[in-house]
Amino acid sequence: MDCSAKVHHIRLFPGNRRGWLAFLLRWLIIALVIGTGGFYVFRMPGRSYDLPLKPLTSEETGLRDRLRSHVLTLAGEIGERNVWRYGALQAAAGYLEKELESSGYAVTGQHYTAKGKGVQNLEAELPGLNANAGMIIVGAHYDSVYGSPGADDNGSGTAALLEIARLLKGRPLSRTVRFVLFVNEEPPFFKTGLMGSLVYAKRSRQRGEKIAAMLSLETIGYYSDAPQSQHYPFPLNCFYPSTGNFIGFVGNIGSRRLVHRSLEAFRRTTAFPSEGAAVPGGIIGVDWSDHWSFWHEGYPALMVTDTALYRYNQYHGPFDTPDRLDYDRMARVVAGLARVVVDLAQK
Repeated sequence: MDCSAKVHHIRLFPGNRRGWLAFLLRWLIIALVIGTGGFYVFRMPGRSYDLPLKPLTSEETGLRDRLRSHVLTLAGEIGERNVWRYGALQAAAGYLEKELESSGYAVTGQHYTAKGKGVQNLEAELPGLNANAGMIIVGAHYDSVYGSPGADDNGSGTAALLEIARLLKGRPLSRTVRFVLFVNEEPPFFKTGLMGSLVYAKRSRQRGEKIAAMLSLETIGYYSDAPQSQHYPFPLNCFYPSTGNFIGFVGNIGSRRLVHRSLEAFRRTTAFPSEGAAVPGGIIGVDWSDHWSFWHEGYPALMVTDTALYRYNQYHGPFDTPDRLDYDRMARVVAGLARVVVDLAQK
């Protein structure tokens, strides 16, 4: 639906003065409701960066090269990784465990069975200084959908998690930061009891773990400066830009405070275009990742995303390959996300 669509079948000309007053009052109330709701949902702190991007720093250049290497390994050398290509799924888990260990983390697995195969979530933790302050979870799924090598979805988010963990290692933070790589996000497991993040979030709830925030890193590697390169479901198309050169922070109404704080921290510290939304979870695409599992268990969570299919025409396809991603922009985003995590972890 076009946000400029006209409303039909309404009597536009009341027959008398009383009718006009009732007509005006009715539409005034409707306008106030829409305006108030739009302000609550779409109003975000700060403003998106809109100047030319600065050259990468030497640190960002190294980060870019490491991100590219991770994606090439996951989506190039290993390729499609899921229970139907079980050897590749296990190879991906082994690679991720090795990379986290090389950054100085101890890695534990949460094992369970799906489709007769043993699968696992992987977890590494940076202990906080205040054990009672709750924790921040940074998560990304490492499986790819059937038939796709999964460079953007979700080699990009997986690579970002590895590098944020590396950047934060040894950093004294008030809250514990836990890095979790989830299996089985993709169909047919999505929103079922075999979805890796739901298995994990349910265990967190059963253990009484205090999770202050969960960030799901989901498809963050594709950007375009072409006009009309960005699309949205209605009514988001009425509020957001039509050029796909930004990173998005998306949450539900219950996670509005988390979206605001994360976006504010990103905009304050990072010279890169960004948008945010805290909208009803029923809008198509808003809940399409592992943050949904944490909403399901009552935790505040958001998705960081390039908006996937609303921008990237290779989403879930056989040509979601490493050569299509923009690693320079990914490096800027990942460096900014590391600063967001630090902000959230400093209670």
